[in-house]
Amino acid sequence: MNEVVYPQWMTRTGRILGFVFVVFAIVTPFRYFVAQPFIVSGASMVPTFNAHDYLIIDRLTYRTEKPGRGDVIVFKYPLDPSTYFIKRVIGLPGETVRIEGGEVKIGAGDEAIILDEPYRNGAMKEDSSISLTGDEYFVLGDSREASSDSRVWGPVKERYLLGRPIVRLFPFTRIEILPGLKKE
Repeated sequence: MNEVVYPQWMTRTGRILGFVFVVFAIVTPFRYFVAQPFIVSGASMVPTFNAHDYLIIDRLTYRTEKPGRGDVIVFKYPLDPSTYFIKRVIGLPGETVRIEGGEVKIGAGDEAIILDEPYRNGAMKEDSSISLTGDEYFVLGDSREASSDSRVWGPVKERYLLGRPIVRLFPFTRIEILPGLKKE
């Protein structure tokens, strides 16, 4: 029979503290650099996400690639970076985003494209236009009437991006891999 033999000086408490240290040494970097839990608050992303949805956020993807139009992202709120928001990417760096008559248009003049947004809930009443710089994203909530987003506080700088939801774990009736992924 194999038996683990500890040095006499290593007490039971010392073994427990050593185990706890090893766990923290592994879990902390994983949580900070790879995946992070996130609980949705508010109604700005209904029907895609509801309040209290429990998500796991992939923090690696946007270190090697850029978000695309229609991607759902979690980011630090530009006016208070200690707060996290979840929204959908509408405008990409260098683009002009116009909201006219409740529709989102990308580009300027007659060559602007009108976005098809099957995930959208509610209409936008105000018209606006913004040109994004090379490191800015225009984000909107799916529930346009209930969302505070880039229409209110401006674009999100790339440095504030945290990641994208890769799993919805709760509620159990809505468990999903890559929740919010644009369905084409």
